[in-house]
Amino acid sequence: MAKVSSNDSYVAYVASYTSGSDENYGIRIYDVDVKKGRLTEKEKVKITNSSYISLSHNKKFLYSITDAGVEAYNIEPDGSLRFLNKASINGMRGCYINTDQDDNFLVCAGYHDGKVTILELNKDGSIGKITDEKFHKGLGTIAGRNHVPHVQCIKITKDNKYLLAADLGMDRVNVYKLDTKNGKITDADVIHCDQESSPRHMRFSKDGKFLYVVFEQQCSINVYAYKDNNGIPSFDEVQSIQNSEEYDTIGVASSALKFSDDYEYLVSTVAGENNVIVYKADKETGLLTKKIELPVSGEYPKDAILFPDNKHIVSLNHESNTLTFFNVDFDKGTLVMNGPELPVDRPNCIVIKKLEKA
Repeated sequence: MAKVSSNDSYVAYVASYTSGSDENYGIRIYDVDVKKGRLTEKEKVKITNSSYISLSHNKKFLYSITDAGVEAYNIEPDGSLRFLNKASINGMRGCYINTDQDDNFLVCAGYHDGKVTILELNKDGSIGKITDEKFHKGLGTIAGRNHVPHVQCIKITKDNKYLLAADLGMDRVNVYKLDTKNGKITDADVIHCDQESSPRHMRFSKDGKFLYVVFEQQCSINVYAYKDNNGIPSFDEVQSIQNSEEYDTIGVASSALKFSDDYEYLVSTVAGENNVIVYKADKETGLLTKKIELPVSGEYPKDAILFPDNKHIVSLNHESNTLTFFNVDFDKGTLVMNGPELPVDRPNCIVIKKLEKA
């Protein structure tokens, strides 16, 4: 079980959509009670439609999607956020944001325009100019929302050599070689996925040897072994595991994909069935073993995360406008509701940060 000191303090940042809401607070900051598995709101930040947020790898800055592009914040000692600046991504509103391993560049995924955007980052964490932008092209396999490119997620390999862009509309993950000096990308490879699978989110194992991809429509997770062979990347599938037991996955959709702090467990969610699934991740083989699959007591869980002690979990329920909390017992395979739900309009993403001791 994860070890958490009683002296450790944490904050949680919850990003949400603001359109249709009476408030314009797209980011909420919570104190985290690890022992009780609860969040207590401490501050709200005005920002429009903060659909996705990400911490820099050095944990000093927080970056957010917004209608106008992207915004940067300095994380203060108490976990509050100090606005740094905002920047345009020269396209339609993004859906996912991340940094390279050295925090020199900010990468943004464009669902609506199928675009990858890279921006430079200044030493003070603020966002600089666009260094590269690439539109995905082509036609998908089915009519409807998935017949054109939709870049849903971007991840950088742990060795900082490649940028991966999951294209939900084209059923593939584009792999680009990353020029970490100039912030440019060039084509390197393509991970071809099943037709109508819709790759949504990606995570790398702690050592970077395994890539995990959750598929929205196929309601599954694939595990790939990653290697770099003298500038030639390879991603070999080692496992595919179902997030849903339904034979026909129409009406259900996988969404979240998050590792626990110690990388022992991988959390995913399924809308429609409105379940949270927690897998045990083998650090040697990369293989997943399902430990828990139970309801979240909410509608459309967009995200979920284990608390740092791996004894509690919170689910962000986008359609029922709630956060729901549970006690987790992996030995017994139980998930028991822990106290009342918290109301939040259209929550979409959560990150938890350990505060530095004074």
